[in-house]
This record gives sequence, C-alpha cells and structure tokens, in this order.
Amino acid sequence: MKKLLLLMTTSLLAEFAFAQSYTSYFTGDTSDVNTITAGGTVLMGGATENDNAMIWFLQHSGGGDVVVIRAMGSDGYNNYLYSTLGVNVNSVETIVFNNATASHDPYVINQIRNAEALWIAGGNQSDYVSYWKKTPIDSAINYLINVKHVPVGGTSAGMAVLGGIVNTAQGGSVTSATALNNPYNSAITLQKDSFIVNPILKNIITDTHYDNPDRRGRHIAFLARLFKDYGVAPAGIACEEYTAVCIDTNGIAKIYGDYPANDDYAYFLKVNCVLPNTPENCAPGQPLTWNRNNDAVRVYKVAGTQNGSNSFNLYDWLGAVGGEWERWSVNNGSLIIDTSATTAPFCPTSINETDLSTIDALTVFPNPAQQFFTVQLRNNIFDVTIMGVMGRIMFEEKGVFALTKIDTKDFSNGIYFIRVTSENKSVSKKITIQR
Repeated sequence: MKKLLLLMTTSLLAEFAFAQSYTSYFTGDTSDVNTITAGGTVLMGGATENDNAMIWFLQHSGGGDVVVIRAMGSDGYNNYLYSTLGVNVNSVETIVFNNATASHDPYVINQIRNAEALWIAGGNQSDYVSYWKKTPIDSAINYLINVKHVPVGGTSAGMAVLGGIVNTAQGGSVTSATALNNPYNSAITLQKDSFIVNPILKNIITDTHYDNPDRRGRHIAFLARLFKDYGVAPAGIACEEYTAVCIDTNGIAKIYGDYPANDDYAYFLKVNCVLPNTPENCAPGQPLTWNRNNDAVRVYKVAGTQNGSNSFNLYDWLGAVGGEWERWSVNNGSLIIDTSATTAPFCPTSINETDLSTIDALTVFPNPAQQFFTVQLRNNIFDVTIMGVMGRIMFEEKGVFALTKIDTKDFSNGIYFIRVTSENKSVSKKITIQR
C-alpha cells in the first residue's frame, strides 16, 4: 500500500509540475480535425500583425487547428485568429511556456504535432532557443514543416528563430554600432543550422523591426561573421514593423503591408558573387570592412502592399517584382547604402570546376526542362548533385551509370546547377526549369 501511495503521489507531482510549466488558452472545438494544408512560411517584422498576411496563413491551414506558442503574454491571438479575420478554423490554442519543463510535456508536444498551423509569437528569442532546442518541441516544429507541411510563421522573436541561422540574443541585444565596430563582440551570438529546419531558409538569417535603420548595420555584420566563420555566403531577410513576407512551397514570397499609405518594406540581402567577395577585414576587436568596390551585398528593397502584389523568388534570387536593388557595403565600421538603381547580384552561369577532359562529354536535356530532364555521361559511373543558386541541394544520387532521368515536379521555376563528379574530377552545367 505504501508503495502504491508513493507511486500515486509521484505521478500527481509530475502532472502538477508539467501543468505549472505551461498555461493553455483554448478557443473553439476541442475535437481534433485533419484538414488538407498548403504549407508555407510567414515572416513578420513585429508590432501589430498584418491582417492580410494572417488571412493567408489561416487559409493555408485548411480550416484546421491553429496553435500559438510563446514564452510570455496570454491569449491575445485567440479571438483574432478564430473569428476576427473571417477565416473559419476549427480551434485556436495558445500555449505559454512558463519554463523549459513544458518542452517535455506530452500534452504540449501532442497539441503542436496535431496542429494544422503554428504561430510563434514575439518575445525573446533567447527563451525560445533555450526552451526548445534539442527537445521534443523542435522535433514537433520540424515535423510540421517537413512532414505534415502546414503553414508555420512568427513575428519579431518568432520570425528570428525561423531562419536557418539565428541571432540567439543570448548575449543580449546588440546595436549596429557595436556590431560594425567589432563583429566578434560577445553580445553577438550566432547559431548556424539552428534547431528549426526549413529548407527554404537554409543559410538565411532574418532580422526584424527594420524601421529603425540601426538594424541594417548589425544585419550586414552578421552576414560578414557568418561568411568569415563558415565559408558559406549567407543571405538575409528582414521586415519592417507591420510588414510580412509570406512564402509558398514554391519559394515565391509575397510581401504584405500598407504601402503606399505607409512605408512598409521587406529586404532580401545577398552577397554579391563577383570574386573576391569575402570581407576585407572581419576580425575580433576591429571595425568591419566589407567594401568590395562599394558592392559587397546586393539588397532588394520591396514594399508590402495590401494584396501582396509584390514578390520575390527565394529559389533563384532573381525573380523580383515591385522593388529595387541597392548596394550595401561597410568601410571601417561605417555602413554605406547606395540607393541608385542597380540590378540583381551578378552570379556566374556556371561553377568553376576541375577540367573534365578525361571524362566523356556531359549532356543535359531538355534544357529548359519542364517535368523532367536527363543527365548523360557516356561510359562512366558518376555522382550527380543538383543545387539552387543559393546552394540548396535539391537532388543527390551516387553511383549512376551513364544515364539518369530526374523528375522536376518538386522544383520551382528557376535556375539550377548540376554538378557531376567522376574519377575525382567534376564539372557543372546550368539547367533552367521553365513550365
């Protein structure tokens, strides 16, 4: 009997501890539904949510169950998402993480995995990193994005943690002046390959509240650090407050805001491809210089409109509608923004590789392709990799003999590079998907 009482007491204490670790606010039907979702990602810059972007978010849920997660606040989203926007959904539940213990609570985990849409509220991204990373919560979020294919979005800190690279803010807030004068300041805490895995945002670091120009300098300093430390040219997406970027599963981002009534802009930052393109000076305790003829980073500045008519293609970083390209650079800790009209980053149409003179001719057809294309390397066993212009790997296969047919149904329209390797030598060719 004593053992039974002890077991019951232990169980009750465990349930009590979990219950105290989170607070749930529920609106709507408590029965779980399964709807057909469209997937997608919403990045919102902070302040009041953009209604049209949130309608886009709810429509992609197929009318299912919406879960909001946060580490402070209460139920401010519930009625807004359930009824105010006029999109029918089964339920809205806000789960507030009071501490890290909630990340292991079976109820919390189950509710997130059963969601047809997930929204990450604002707050402090350091809480989200410390609470969720390497716990069942990051596994649940990644399941929603990559297996269940539901819309996932966030605002402010919620947007910050959705990038493939995250400024964790675990060292506190950092200003542009601090970052530009010492890109290795202890307040800058960057994590590559963060805990949320969204392929469209790989090697991308986001920033928010961009209405304050102070954010721009620190953002380019983050890119310089990442380029120097990891040897991979990163990219950035930023939103001003009241501005949202809604990205569909084809990588097309629609920009929502209230332009021209208000100056609501989003920014897409990409390292220029003209070599050399690395920072000239990015070292601890020294001001950043990343000039490259005043053309280190090309930035597409685009206004958000009520109907999301302006757009940007995140697969090729070339298809852009409604905005203008700018040149950003840094000289001895000072940010330089050239707003004179320019073009998309110049990137070569092929990748420099070792000469393939000893390998039989590579043929890729048809090019442009629609539903499929064929890669042929006569009389050789080879490995084939297909990458987008941002370096995202779309296809890999090893030990192919002579000929392989590749289905492109999951490829969006745009430019890709095929890299073929054989006998320790490789060659690349450009392929265009055009339907």
